[in-house]
Amino acid sequence: MLGFMINLLKLSVGSVSVEDHEDWQVSQRQHWPPGQAIHVTRMFPKREAEILEGGSLYWVIKGAILCRQRVVDLKEVDLGDGIPRCALIMDQEIIRTEAAPRRPFQGWRYLDPKDSPRDLPKARAKDDPLPPALAQALAEIGLR
Repeated sequence: MLGFMINLLKLSVGSVSVEDHEDWQVSQRQHWPPGQAIHVTRMFPKREAEILEGGSLYWVIKGAILCRQRVVDLKEVDLGDGIPRCALIMDQEIIRTEAAPRRPFQGWRYLDPKDSPRDLPKARAKDDPLPPALAQALAEIGLR
Protein backbone atom coordinates (compact mmCIF):
# COMPACT_ATOMS: atom_id res chain seq x y z
CA MET A 1 0.00 0.00 0.00
CA LEU A 2 1.69 3.17 -1.17
CA GLY A 3 1.67 5.96 1.39
CA PHE A 4 0.81 3.83 4.45
CA MET A 5 3.30 4.05 7.30
CA ILE A 6 3.91 1.78 10.29
CA ASN A 7 6.21 2.14 13.31
CA LEU A 8 8.18 -0.38 15.34
CA LEU A 9 8.20 -0.83 19.10
CA LYS A 10 11.17 -2.26 21.03
CA LEU A 11 12.40 -2.49 24.61
CA SER A 12 15.56 -0.53 25.42
CA VAL A 13 16.99 -3.37 27.49
CA GLY A 14 19.05 -2.18 30.45
CA SER A 15 18.08 1.48 30.12
CA VAL A 16 16.55 3.11 33.18
CA SER A 17 15.91 6.52 31.57
CA VAL A 18 15.98 8.29 28.23
CA GLU A 19 19.31 9.82 29.28
CA ASP A 20 20.69 6.33 29.93
CA HIS A 21 19.50 5.22 26.47
CA GLU A 22 21.10 8.33 24.92
CA ASP A 23 24.38 7.72 26.78
CA TRP A 24 24.56 4.14 25.48
CA GLN A 25 23.99 5.33 21.92
CA VAL A 26 26.66 8.03 22.28
CA SER A 27 29.10 5.35 23.45
CA GLN A 28 28.40 3.35 20.28
CA ARG A 29 28.65 6.18 17.70
CA GLN A 30 32.23 5.30 16.80
CA HIS A 31 30.87 2.10 15.21
CA TRP A 32 28.13 3.79 13.15
CA PRO A 33 28.04 6.01 10.07
CA PRO A 34 27.86 9.75 10.90
CA GLY A 35 24.37 10.92 11.88
CA GLN A 36 22.98 7.40 12.26
CA ALA A 37 22.27 4.92 15.02
CA ILE A 38 22.03 1.18 14.43
CA HIS A 39 20.23 -1.51 16.37
CA VAL A 40 20.54 -5.14 15.25
CA THR A 41 17.60 -7.45 15.83
CA ARG A 42 16.95 -11.10 14.93
CA MET A 43 13.86 -10.77 12.76
CA PHE A 44 13.57 -8.73 9.56
CA PRO A 45 10.24 -6.86 9.32
CA LYS A 46 7.98 -8.07 6.50
CA ARG A 47 6.46 -4.57 6.31
CA GLU A 48 9.75 -2.92 5.32
CA ALA A 49 8.22 -0.57 2.73
CA GLU A 50 5.69 0.74 5.27
CA ILE A 51 8.39 1.35 7.89
CA LEU A 52 10.48 3.25 5.34
CA GLU A 53 7.50 5.51 4.52
CA GLY A 54 8.45 7.61 7.58
CA GLY A 55 8.18 5.13 10.44
CA SER A 56 10.03 5.36 13.74
CA LEU A 57 11.36 2.93 16.30
CA TYR A 58 9.57 3.72 19.59
CA TRP A 59 11.62 2.75 22.64
CA VAL A 60 10.07 1.26 25.80
CA ILE A 61 12.09 2.23 28.87
CA LYS A 62 11.11 1.05 32.36
CA GLY A 63 7.62 -0.01 31.28
CA ALA A 64 6.65 2.99 29.12
CA ILE A 65 7.28 4.31 25.63
CA LEU A 66 9.36 7.44 26.28
CA CYS A 67 11.12 8.25 23.00
CA ARG A 68 11.52 7.41 19.34
CA GLN A 69 13.99 7.53 16.49
CA ARG A 70 13.11 7.78 12.80
CA VAL A 71 14.00 4.63 10.82
CA VAL A 72 15.89 5.51 7.64
CA ASP A 73 16.81 2.05 6.36
CA LEU A 74 16.72 -1.68 7.09
CA LYS A 75 19.62 -3.92 6.05
CA GLU A 76 20.24 -7.63 6.39
CA VAL A 77 23.45 -8.31 8.31
CA ASP A 78 25.40 -11.43 9.29
CA LEU A 79 27.41 -11.18 12.50
CA GLY A 80 29.61 -14.10 11.48
CA ASP A 81 27.48 -16.91 12.87
CA GLY A 82 25.51 -17.54 9.68
CA ILE A 83 22.26 -16.25 11.20
CA PRO A 84 20.73 -13.43 9.15
CA ARG A 85 19.68 -10.43 11.21
CA CYS A 86 18.19 -7.00 10.57
CA ALA A 87 20.06 -3.75 11.18
CA LEU A 88 17.55 -1.03 12.00
CA ILE A 89 19.25 2.14 10.79
CA MET A 90 17.90 5.25 12.47
CA ASP A 91 18.51 8.97 12.78
CA GLN A 92 20.74 9.75 15.75
CA GLU A 93 18.17 12.24 17.04
CA ILE A 94 16.18 10.82 19.94
CA ILE A 95 12.75 12.44 20.13
CA ARG A 96 10.97 12.30 23.48
CA THR A 97 7.33 11.29 23.48
CA GLU A 98 4.47 11.34 25.92
CA ALA A 99 4.77 8.39 28.30
CA ALA A 100 2.68 5.43 27.16
CA PRO A 101 2.76 2.29 29.34
CA ARG A 102 3.71 -1.04 27.74
CA ARG A 103 4.15 -4.48 29.22
CA PRO A 104 7.43 -6.34 28.61
CA PHE A 105 7.76 -8.36 25.40
CA GLN A 106 10.53 -9.96 23.38
CA GLY A 107 11.82 -8.74 20.05
CA TRP A 108 9.95 -5.91 18.39
CA ARG A 109 6.33 -5.24 17.51
CA TYR A 110 4.57 -3.17 14.87
CA LEU A 111 3.01 0.01 16.25
CA ASP A 112 0.21 1.64 14.29
CA PRO A 113 0.61 5.43 14.04
CA LYS A 114 -2.83 5.92 15.64
CA ASP A 115 -1.57 4.03 18.71
CA SER A 116 1.76 5.86 18.87
CA PRO A 117 2.28 8.47 21.59
CA ARG A 118 2.68 12.09 20.53
CA ASP A 119 6.05 13.79 20.54
CA LEU A 120 6.67 16.08 23.49
CA PRO A 121 7.08 19.74 22.58
CA LYS A 122 10.78 20.73 22.60
CA ALA A 123 10.19 22.84 25.73
CA ARG A 124 9.06 19.70 27.60
CA ALA A 125 11.78 17.37 26.28
CA LYS A 126 13.61 17.28 29.62
CA ASP A 127 10.49 16.81 31.76
CA ASP A 128 10.52 13.81 34.07
CA PRO A 129 8.19 11.09 32.75
CA LEU A 130 5.17 10.08 34.75
CA PRO A 131 5.67 7.05 36.99
CA PRO A 132 4.65 3.95 34.99
CA ALA A 133 1.70 3.13 37.30
CA LEU A 134 0.29 6.64 36.93
CA ALA A 135 0.85 6.64 33.15
CA GLN A 136 -0.93 3.26 32.96
CA ALA A 137 -3.90 4.53 35.00
CA LEU A 138 -4.21 7.63 32.81
CA ALA A 139 -3.99 5.53 29.64
CA GLU A 140 -6.75 3.23 30.91
CA ILE A 141 -9.14 6.17 31.28
CA GLY A 142 -8.04 7.67 27.97
CA LEU A 143 -5.93 10.53 29.31
CA ARG A 144 -2.41 9.55 28.33
